[in-house]
Amino acid sequence: MKTSFGRIFYTAALILLLALTMLGTSFQQLVKNYLTETTFSRLDKNAQVISHLAASYAAGEDTSSQDFLLNLDVAANLSDTDIIICNSQGKVILCSDSPFGCKHLKLQVNSEYMDKVISSGSDRGTGMIRGLYDDSRFFIALPISDELQEDALGIVIVSVSTDDTNAVLKQLSTLYMNTAMVVVLVSILAVLAYAGRSSRPLREMAKVANDFGHGNLEARVRVEDSYSEEVRDLAVAFNNMASSLQKSEYQRQEFVANVSHELKTPMTTISGYVDGILDGTIPPERHRHYLQIVSDETKRLSRLVRSMLDISQLQDQKGMPDEKKMNFDMEECAGLALVNFEKKINDKGINVVVDMPEHPVYTFANQDAITQVVYNLVDNAVKFCPQGGTLGLTIKEGGSKVYVSVSNDGETIPPEELPLVFDRFHKLDKSRSKNRDGWGLGLYIVKTIVCSHGENISVTSRDGKTEFTFTMPLVN
Repeated sequence: MKTSFGRIFYTAALILLLALTMLGTSFQQLVKNYLTETTFSRLDKNAQVISHLAASYAAGEDTSSQDFLLNLDVAANLSDTDIIICNSQGKVILCSDSPFGCKHLKLQVNSEYMDKVISSGSDRGTGMIRGLYDDSRFFIALPISDELQEDALGIVIVSVSTDDTNAVLKQLSTLYMNTAMVVVLVSILAVLAYAGRSSRPLREMAKVANDFGHGNLEARVRVEDSYSEEVRDLAVAFNNMASSLQKSEYQRQEFVANVSHELKTPMTTISGYVDGILDGTIPPERHRHYLQIVSDETKRLSRLVRSMLDISQLQDQKGMPDEKKMNFDMEECAGLALVNFEKKINDKGINVVVDMPEHPVYTFANQDAITQVVYNLVDNAVKFCPQGGTLGLTIKEGGSKVYVSVSNDGETIPPEELPLVFDRFHKLDKSRSKNRDGWGLGLYIVKTIVCSHGENISVTSRDGKTEFTFTMPLVN
């Protein structure tokens, strides 16, 4: 009963049974009322005719005359009813069962009933007529009145057995039950087919979800045109969710693998040199040299942890809040970031080309975060710029945006690598033996900061020149 199939089936079956029961009961009652009213209407007309006929004969002739008896017999046969005429004392004086003598003759009708019919002018009912008939009947009783006399001459009772009406109702009930059974059978088969078809995709989704939960990240739900719109939307939503979770799981696995790989080398270096100093493998005169290496590796680990914390903080914020933004000069911000690399630039003999407007260019952003963006881009440019190469820093205004570009000469980035340069821990040298000062997080942090401001960053690399460009809002 807890399954969708069971709920659909039992709900539909209950509704169908209730509908058929209510329809059958209402229809049978309607037919019964119709037959009853039709019968009483026919009996009333016959009773009035017989009452007038008896009154006419009583006024002119004896009611035992041959003509009256024949007319009574004809009326009873034509109307298919039983007619009894009683005198004023309630004694049966004439019966249509046998006009010339039958078992009802001289039987006595209760005086109270006689008074009731005469005083009320009529009476009708359904049931047994005690003292006259043993079966259930529809009956109508009317007084026989003489226009010349005030007192009633007697009553006439016209009746018919309820057997015919009951037989019709029984046949009707039998026909209805047979029809209802066929309808129920067909409906059950239809509901079984529909419920089974409707629950099949849900069972498939449950199986796929179970497989997905047990590690099969490739599991997906089939989406067929035969599915209902709701089920199809659910299947599409499930597949989208599964794809998102699969991507997140792959990213998590890659992140753990990358962090483990990046931590392995410095931790091994630190452990090896410290153990060498402690066990005397490294002579005392070399202690300072190796302790400096340990210090450098420790600082690198500290920078990794700080970078990961910065990334986590930016992702938790889901957008840079306005209260952390301010108006500042982008040219001044970029210039200060560039000055920090003066020694490295001079050591490599790099030629710096700066192209900025002669007036201040203001933007509305988080100054510390944008300073880190420019710092990381310049650091990356200096790192990969060859000896005696050129480093470019450009700021331009365009519409409502400030365009900041950092470029450098050097080896061109392969086209297939360009979409990956902003990924975490991505490095162009897969062996990671080069550029040990970097973790592959700088550009990822840059993109995270820029996107947190609702802006964009792009990269181009062709003909020995690589250029990164990001936008910020321009404040006039």
